[in-house]
Amino acid sequence: MANRSRPHLGLTDGDRFWQQLLAGNRLFAAGARRHPRQSVARRCELAAGQHPFAVVIGCSDSRVPPELVFGCGLGDLFVIRSAGQVLDVAGDGSIEYAVEHFGVGLVVVLGHTRCGALTAAVNGEKASGRLAPLLARLQPPVTAALTRPGDILENAIDENVRQEVARLRRLEPLLAGLVASGQLRVVGARYDLRTGLVAPVE
Repeated sequence: MANRSRPHLGLTDGDRFWQQLLAGNRLFAAGARRHPRQSVARRCELAAGQHPFAVVIGCSDSRVPPELVFGCGLGDLFVIRSAGQVLDVAGDGSIEYAVEHFGVGLVVVLGHTRCGALTAAVNGEKASGRLAPLLARLQPPVTAALTRPGDILENAIDENVRQEVARLRRLEPLLAGLVASGQLRVVGARYDLRTGLVAPVE
């Protein structure tokens, strides 16, 4: 994919894109949206190049496909998924690529209820292989969740989203400057497996 200069985004573009995703989610949750922008013509159009309007960092959980959850179609979202939304250098680089090359103005960190990775971290489950460092990465939000009233797992899920949003907003050299200038918005959210609704996590 060829590089291109990042466009000058208005200060409200990230807000507009976020509201668009939330509106699409409401349609999805109500069962009112079916496979938008997945026609043969759309597929052929995208063969020449992509212009996603948002990056979504989601969990690998098979029940939380971002394109469906947000009622989007082909070419709309640049999606990065891993268990518990844990990002490594490749994940960070993928975000930077989308922001720099496609001018994406919105990054969404999407957690979800009943997350298996967070459940394992909260329960202190022993893990082998490469799962062990992944669960270790989830310990800071679990530790923070213990200081909050309410359900530990639900708190840990939200805290994991908050901490990742905060980290991405500070990520140098690219994201932090764009966030500071208002050209990029990074938001957190949680998807409810039962209702199908996405709610912001502040």
